[in-house]
Amino acid sequence: MSSDTENKLQACLEIGKTLIATFKIQEILELIMTKISQLIPAHNWSLLLEDEATGELRFEIAVGIDKSEVKDIRIRPGEGIAGTVFSSGKPIFIPDVRKDGRFNHKVDQETGFVTRSIYCVPVQAKDRVLGVIEIINVNDVDSFEDRYLSILTILSDYVAIAVENSQLFAQVERLSITDEYTGHYNARFLHQNLKRFIAEANRSREGLTVAFVDIDDFKTIVDTHGHLAAGQVLKEVAGTIASRLSQKDVLIKYGGDEYVLIFRDKGRTEAVRQMDSIAQSIKESRYLISETPDLTLTASFGMAVYPEDAETEKDLLILADNAMFAAKRARKKARFRRE
Repeated sequence: MSSDTENKLQACLEIGKTLIATFKIQEILELIMTKISQLIPAHNWSLLLEDEATGELRFEIAVGIDKSEVKDIRIRPGEGIAGTVFSSGKPIFIPDVRKDGRFNHKVDQETGFVTRSIYCVPVQAKDRVLGVIEIINVNDVDSFEDRYLSILTILSDYVAIAVENSQLFAQVERLSITDEYTGHYNARFLHQNLKRFIAEANRSREGLTVAFVDIDDFKTIVDTHGHLAAGQVLKEVAGTIASRLSQKDVLIKYGGDEYVLIFRDKGRTEAVRQMDSIAQSIKESRYLISETPDLTLTASFGMAVYPEDAETEKDLLILADNAMFAAKRARKKARFRRE
């Protein structure tokens, strides 16, 4: 077995072990691109992946060039060689870019680099193209395909596996901290992150308030309209609450008909003002508008402020929950007196 073949086999084995051992996508991608740069002599090697928000290609890994020069560059599907490969899912090999009208000078103009040759292959999982790998200005143009195309195809498959695994892992992780009815965070997220929020409050010296929100008479909604409609109410109320929150506030669907609000930069006075605004918005909104008649709701609130009321996650939650139930009991007593 030649040393060249041994090196390729060793690279595949090392990457395979890393794929099994970790979900750290950046570590895996950097290893793969480093191996490509070691196996295929060229001037630089780049991995471009789809930006899921825009559908464009962005530079994820750049070997042989300063990534800061290309980090803001975006390539549209069908634009230039990389964009064409991304759209078609077919590799393109251009020994001399001066002779191919598809070549786009955008990256060269941004970086001052001079591209002579491009070898670009898709990173593909089943029928979906996730990105492309570019090899720029290879040392041996004439024998590139015979010597390197097979290993480049294998390593691009490793990239696809790594990216797909990372996306699936992220999806599972998102689902594990997301409430099925409302799409907002759930109790698991709260218990995983409240300690971090407290640490942030200590560093920033800004306020931190935990508030419980409970829909009044929710059991009546379930009994009257059924569980599916009640689930829709939970979602609609979450939307009402979210519309009154700032970017730093956190909404959590906690359990049953309860929500938890984390005001990460608000002390008692600001939090009370915010909760009053939310309570009024809930009271003025209409729910289950497809039903006849639709619903109007009220909610009970309770809060605890860090560190004035409590200094631990557990105590904050207990105090806020107790305050909410005290408010609910007081509301029921007041209604009973009126009746």
